Amino acid sequence: MTIQEQIKQFLAAPAFGVVGASANRDKYGNKVLRCYQQNGRTVIPVNPNETAIEGIPCAATVNDLSADVTSISMITPPAVTAKLVPLVIEKGIQNIWMQPGAEHPDAVALCRQRGVNVIADGSCLLVVLGYHDH
Repeated sequence: MTIQEQIKQFLAAPAFGVVGASANRDKYGNKVLRCYQQNGRTVIPVNPNETAIEGIPCAATVNDLSADVTSISMITPPAVTAKLVPLVIEKGIQNIWMQPGAEHPDAVALCRQRGVNVIADGSCLLVVLGYHDH
């Protein structure tokens, strides 16, 4: 698949998880969440330390995400990405977008081995969907 086809498949999900969602509006973990909201997408923040972000109840872990979440954005440090990707794959999530700076070579390799659609080429969801700060 081309990167455009990968992005199209990613964006076809009924709902999206944001791993590394942040309550801090200056952080990318918050901007990505708001970008999904701005585009009318169903989105669930994943953060074990918050109950809700931007008015949306948080999932504490990837395992707490509902079955309609088939794509997740990862805005996590590379070491955390490497730890979480096996859990994400186990959960059956088929589309993983590692935001620039979240990529980990082992996690990318694991996705490719398992046939998971992984976007980790420096593409940014905020650019693709056209994020704007209010």
